[in-house]
Amino acid sequence: MVHELKDRSFWVAREDEILEGRVTDVYFLYTEQVLRSIGRNPRVTIEVFARHVKDNWGIVLGIYEAARLLEGKKVNVKAMEEGEVFLTSSAVYEPVMQIEADYADIATLENPILGLLCSSSGIASKAARLRLIADDKMLVSFGTRRAHPVLAPMIERAAYIAGFDGISNTLAADLMHIDAMGTMPHALILSIGDQRAAWHAYDALMPPHVKRIALIDTLYDEKIEAIMALDTLGSRLYGVRLDTPSSRRGNMRRIVEEVRWELSIRGGRDIKIFVSGGIDEEDIIELKDVVDGFGVGTSVSAAEPVDFSFKIVEVDGKPSAKRGDPSGRKAVYRKDFDDVVTLAGSDYARMLEDKGYRALLRDLIIDGKIVREFKSVEELRSEVRDRLQELSMRERNLRWLL
Repeated sequence: MVHELKDRSFWVAREDEILEGRVTDVYFLYTEQVLRSIGRNPRVTIEVFARHVKDNWGIVLGIYEAARLLEGKKVNVKAMEEGEVFLTSSAVYEPVMQIEADYADIATLENPILGLLCSSSGIASKAARLRLIADDKMLVSFGTRRAHPVLAPMIERAAYIAGFDGISNTLAADLMHIDAMGTMPHALILSIGDQRAAWHAYDALMPPHVKRIALIDTLYDEKIEAIMALDTLGSRLYGVRLDTPSSRRGNMRRIVEEVRWELSIRGGRDIKIFVSGGIDEEDIIELKDVVDGFGVGTSVSAAEPVDFSFKIVEVDGKPSAKRGDPSGRKAVYRKDFDDVVTLAGSDYARMLEDKGYRALLRDLIIDGKIVREFKSVEELRSEVRDRLQELSMRERNLRWLL
């Protein structure tokens, strides 16, 4: 049998191919070839920005990976911090990254730079919205099975930094030095053939730090299986999980309330109730006052990418951009989520600094060398939590100052 792939088993790019710019669109190769053939390689400033995002805000992730991609090249890069909140409006764009480079040298890197930023930021932005909606209820990422496995660590990192309490993917957990979280699948119960026997076997084998959370919708009504689980595990039962498919749900809130009632009158008032299966924003809004947590899958792992653009705004030191894009190198300042975009180095920029506004675009790479210390996942997660809290309490404003 002849394998269609000669040098790999899966349809994925290797790290060296990404770093070399081989995952590019062919017209960037044409562009590089033409520029070099005529001896033209202008020094340009490129800005990465989004014209539109849901609710006019998002979380930018992928900054650190983009820095690794550009490291060692003849570039200067300013960027927002990993995990920063960026804003958009109908007319004003905030660059999340600004790259100064000889264009022919980085033309083929547009694809991977955007890919690193768009995917991570889309997942983080979705996860952050769910975090705000869920208030203090537990959120666990369950969705990597519905994404290409090569993306699993990126997906889980983005969800965790954006505020999810846990992740289920084991490789991602290992890379982030945290414990993966999970309960049990229907497959375990079906393989054993009896719910009680499956719960007993799980309880007997799992180490103490693994919560005893029984899946209660495999064969019987959720209320009946909840009672069975409490009777089987007693005080060792930490929680129950409902993963009821949409075809059987009916009124999901009523089902949860019935489960809560039956557990409570049998001494299980403190048993946690978790819900999973197709969970999205509307489900969390409907159920968050009657459940203790949510397992969220596809709505996060397959979140819409942020549609960042990669646009030249300056050529050989002079403002230049395609129509529809504002030319000139920008600076972005923030104070209490009053965001101001102005020309870099202008009198307005200095005035904003004097008034206590902080610059969101800071040096990331100077002459090819990364000059910013990368923060740990836990540090980024803490900072995002604080930003989201501030975001929820303040009125957002984004404006030009020229």
